[in-house]
Amino acid sequence: MFTQCRLALCNTLQHNATHCNTLQHTATHCTQHTARNTLQHTVTRTATHCHTLQHTATHCNTLQHSTTHCNTLQHTETHCNTLQHTATHRNTLQHTATHCNTLKHTATHCNTLQHTATHCTQHSARNTL
Repeated sequence: MFTQCRLALCNTLQHNATHCNTLQHTATHCTQHTARNTLQHTVTRTATHCHTLQHTATHCNTLQHSTTHCNTLQHTETHCNTLQHTATHRNTLQHTATHCNTLKHTATHCNTLQHTATHCTQHSARNTL
């Protein structure tokens, strides 16, 4: 009976040891699997963050490019305003020059008429004497 008890106890211990080994093996796999999943999760999150950062960087580059274009457009607009102002003055000057030419032409006619009138007056005065 003692041998039988001892044999039963050995079997139980052996059975328990097998369970312990199985549990230990399972625990190792769980730890590795968890570590892998955690690592995979970290890698996925890091990749997502990298993608987000790349996306943000692309937006920043686009914004920088747009800002450069805006600055160029503002600079061009300033030049256009200056040119428009200059053109307005030029048109005014052209208009004034046209009036000046008309006035010169009229003055020439006045001088001619004055000269003619002087001759006519002198000629009439001679004829009346």
